[in-house]
Amino acid sequence: MTKGIGVQGKSKHISILAGGCAAIAYVAFLAPAAALAQEAGTTLLQTITVEGAKNQDPKAPVKGYVAKTSASATKTGRSLVETPQSVSVITKDQMDAQTVRNLSEALNYVPGVVAQPSGADPRFDAPRIRGFQGNQLQFLNGLRLMRTAGAPPYEVYGLERVEVIRGPASVLYGQGNPGGLINLVSKRPTFERFGEVGAQIGSFDYYQSMFDIGGPVAGTDSFAYRLTGLARKAHTQTDNLQNDRYFIAPALTWQPDEDTKLTVLASYQHDNPSSPSGLPPALTYSRPGNMLDRSFYVGDPSFDTSNRKFTNIGYEFEHRFDETFTFRQNARYSNFDWSYRALGMSSTSGGMIGNLIRRNATFQDELLNTFNIDNSLQADFSTGPIDHTLLVGLDYRYFDNNVKTEFWAATPLNPVNPVYGGPISLTSRTLYADVKTDISQIGFYAQDEMAIENWRITAGLRQDWASTSGTTFNGTTYRTLDKDDHKLTGRVGVSYLFDGGFAPYVSYATSFEPVPQPAVGDAPKPTTGEQWEAGIKYQPEGFDGFFSAAIYDLKQKNVTTTVGGVTQQMDEARVKGLELEGVASLTDGLDLRAAYTYMDSEVSGRVNDGKELDSTPRHAASLWLDYTFAEDTALEGFGIGGGVRYVGKRYGDAANTFEMKGLALLDLGVHYEKNGYRASLQVQNLTDKEYISSCSTFGCYYGDGRTVMGKLTYRW
Repeated sequence: MTKGIGVQGKSKHISILAGGCAAIAYVAFLAPAAALAQEAGTTLLQTITVEGAKNQDPKAPVKGYVAKTSASATKTGRSLVETPQSVSVITKDQMDAQTVRNLSEALNYVPGVVAQPSGADPRFDAPRIRGFQGNQLQFLNGLRLMRTAGAPPYEVYGLERVEVIRGPASVLYGQGNPGGLINLVSKRPTFERFGEVGAQIGSFDYYQSMFDIGGPVAGTDSFAYRLTGLARKAHTQTDNLQNDRYFIAPALTWQPDEDTKLTVLASYQHDNPSSPSGLPPALTYSRPGNMLDRSFYVGDPSFDTSNRKFTNIGYEFEHRFDETFTFRQNARYSNFDWSYRALGMSSTSGGMIGNLIRRNATFQDELLNTFNIDNSLQADFSTGPIDHTLLVGLDYRYFDNNVKTEFWAATPLNPVNPVYGGPISLTSRTLYADVKTDISQIGFYAQDEMAIENWRITAGLRQDWASTSGTTFNGTTYRTLDKDDHKLTGRVGVSYLFDGGFAPYVSYATSFEPVPQPAVGDAPKPTTGEQWEAGIKYQPEGFDGFFSAAIYDLKQKNVTTTVGGVTQQMDEARVKGLELEGVASLTDGLDLRAAYTYMDSEVSGRVNDGKELDSTPRHAASLWLDYTFAEDTALEGFGIGGGVRYVGKRYGDAANTFEMKGLALLDLGVHYEKNGYRASLQVQNLTDKEYISSCSTFGCYYGDGRTVMGKLTYRW
């Protein structure tokens, strides 16, 4: 049963609504200056944005691969070429062309991102951005997806685009590590009637059906709806691991006039992801050529169970008062309920007891409730020769977390002759944790985007107050988790728009992230981050494309390290890097995305001094091409696409004990479209390359082998 957010949480929510009104009053002081500027005939900022991008809705569908604006980078819909920060946008058309099944696959061709550092995992996505963990940096429609051990996964079929912001983003989004963030943008209603039905079938007993319909509500011109859903029955490359899912996402838009818009977004997701266990290094990494098969199953189908439900309901409201002021309010309530038990490799003694695989049994019950609200007021005005887009906002996040976890030493497994079906003996309990926490964060932010002829200047400040209250119980004693943090963060960026579409820029940004109270030891300080970045962006006038290059110097201080079971802040992490990215949708039917990444990481401190960050390759590169034959040719409607992904050598653990070799993976796809029907066949890892994605004391994990996926859709 869903747990309520409580009286205290509700009162806080009401106070934030009042705070949103206060934000309006704050910016209203600027009205006289704005009015005087308009009377003088000064041009507003939105009239001088880059041609080709000013009319593109940052949340609307994009034809092809090239998005010109971002919904996340500045919260104002600024064009990418004018944004002094690295931003990548993966459109729905690209995800369809690559037959993307999850977020990790959508990120495979993005620079600065390691999409699957620990191999494919149906439980949640945990990409790394610029060397830093991204499992707490995932957002849905600009509001954070909360979970203590990795964000709940959201079905990608329900998405219009995925946006990746690289570098600190605390000014607009509050606490987070300096790597960046990933914002998932949901499909929204349109006032044009449409529909899609389809089916997928593929490797590992993958069967899926889906639908996506919408348009204006009958008899009205102010209401539009959308209904998206799917049903999936599937396994993974590991034997006996299930990946079933049911997903439904209704949405409704009310737009009584051109100045007012309210969109209600909801979703319900029910799945049963099993935990892919690591395999002992002694049976994989340490003896190449005689390794356990990547399908090897450490668990037991008679024991392992999983049941997970993820519910979201929220809205986006926007009202333009006049040519100067626009108010927005986004809010969402989420409930996450997950109960599972699973057998997996124990990290004790390298996962081995003699010639047998040492196993742990995990029991976990999670019940999480999250409430997010973001109020903002945008003012577009001029002061003399300077055009301003001023954004003032107040946001609030409330998260109650009730998680009970147990680890038990369990019956070991013979890797040579595994026997499944029980009986499973639980010999001793090695961990018991009952954690109950309430986490809240209030942030006040202000951002000014200024235009002075060809110059663009973006500056922002934010003050955050974060609070945690709760207890943890280990079976014998309680420990309080009460903790309060506050921090001021900021960013500034400058760019110059040359004729022809070139825009060099330089920027500086900071971030902070509170560290949870550990089971033992002193209360830690928040980690802090800062980054210098310089680059150049190019939006050509002759064809639909976008290209960027960036260099950066990124630091995180107060990095936590566990020594002897005690969490201590002993290290500092630094990453210097180069990123190149190009994306284009050409009129002759050719779409492409290319990327190159260089990351030089180093940890300094008392524990891992001189080591590199784990799962952080020094070199990575990718290239995807898709060509569709033109009309009036013999192969009209037919297309072929393919890509190569290279990931250089990297370390599998923080101590740099395990070095993973570099590898290249090939993807290939063909498709045919006619009269609304589209058929495609996609093959990932075409050569069936066998490789280990990561390896540490928690075990070694394989990357996905050859995966074949066929898809048939009909659109009208």
